Amino acid sequence: MIHVPENEKNMQEAGAGTALVIHPELTDFNGTTAEDKLEEAIGLAEAISLTVVEGLCFQVKRPVAGYLISKGHRQDIGHLIHDFKPDVVIVNHSLTPVQQRNLEKDWNAKVIDRTGLILEIFGRRAQTKEGKIQVELAALEYQRSRLVKSWTHLERQRGGLGKTGGPGETQIEIDRRLISERIIRLKKEMQGIRKNRELQRRSREQAPFPLVALVGYTNAGKSTLFNFLTGAAVFAEDLLFATLDTTMRKRKMDNGQDIILSDTVGFIADLPTHLIAAFRATLEQLQYADVILHVRDITREDHMKQKENVIEILKDLGISYDQDGRIIEAWNKIDLLPPEERELMRSKVNFMENVVPLSAITGEGTDDLLSLIEHRLTLSNRFVSFKIPVSEGKAMAWLYQNAHVLETIEDDGFMVLSVDITQENFGRFTERFPYKPMEQKDNNKRQIHDSKY
Repeated sequence: MIHVPENEKNMQEAGAGTALVIHPELTDFNGTTAEDKLEEAIGLAEAISLTVVEGLCFQVKRPVAGYLISKGHRQDIGHLIHDFKPDVVIVNHSLTPVQQRNLEKDWNAKVIDRTGLILEIFGRRAQTKEGKIQVELAALEYQRSRLVKSWTHLERQRGGLGKTGGPGETQIEIDRRLISERIIRLKKEMQGIRKNRELQRRSREQAPFPLVALVGYTNAGKSTLFNFLTGAAVFAEDLLFATLDTTMRKRKMDNGQDIILSDTVGFIADLPTHLIAAFRATLEQLQYADVILHVRDITREDHMKQKENVIEILKDLGISYDQDGRIIEAWNKIDLLPPEERELMRSKVNFMENVVPLSAITGEGTDDLLSLIEHRLTLSNRFVSFKIPVSEGKAMAWLYQNAHVLETIEDDGFMVLSVDITQENFGRFTERFPYKPMEQKDNNKRQIHDSKY
């Protein structure tokens, strides 16, 4: 058993309790105000059913080594704690173990930092085996990094045999060893899961289904849009990190083509390092997506800063936002804008080829989005005709199943099929069947298809 001090235990008993949320602002203005950051922290607390009794933000000009927060601010917060008696005080910043312990002693209250709060949310949201393992890995890495002096039993020593530790092994050494062993076991499990995911990815590559991956800042409305487009029932409340596990669903487009839509975990500014490493694997599929759909809450004042955060995370995955032609922006929640602002936005996006304003709640603009996705997927397609004997039902059936048949003409015992087909399926067809494309006299089919945009 790993010995965990009271201030490091999960907040399960704090669920449905009360919280005082404080945001110490240590940076200069960078597009997101201190009030916006406090609002986000309050949203994080509410995501695990905590009732926020008070929120406070203030500037920290010179961080205090042992507390982070100055004595004057600590005293002011102490008065609020005395008045409201919250179950937990949430500090929207990373705290060292010493800082966390000193603040708890100073305020005589339970304290958690931003990393601990996000870990708690992730722990409650994870549903799949992979998601639960990733959360536990992140929590153990976080816990291991905090095995320093803040523990009350560090000076205890105990002898033992085998797994209980050698003579004179301190409790902190035992705990560190147990945590490390558990991390090793979990990482081995993750390797197996990743191998399985790689096999699934290769299997999807063999199937004629393009992948459309939804990304965006947490609470931008990704899951709501995903549900609208697929008819799925993914958890999509107005909460930060409502979605944690990756979900995939199939949808048939108007041109008859099937696509796979994938809903991913929401991004957030200052995501703890432990979580970035743990959840990188779930975002790897973005590298293989045919379309990356960036869902933005366009009603927020700091929506440009949120976009910058998403761009930075995609950059870490090797995706250049401005140069990657797969990216489409869905400007969500336009139903919350006044009519005049909505019309102004529509006029603005007329000059942007990769932007669609929409509402995932009312469905306004979603037809335009689907048309743009369809258009993007066909840009690399081939528009060709095959002359196939009418007796060759298998070849014709394959084209009907794996391509979009635009036109069929009967010609003296042959069928001429004009199709819109992906490069991959064109190669598969010509390898499997002994038919080469007919010489094209013009490109009218492509012009007709491209006339939507």
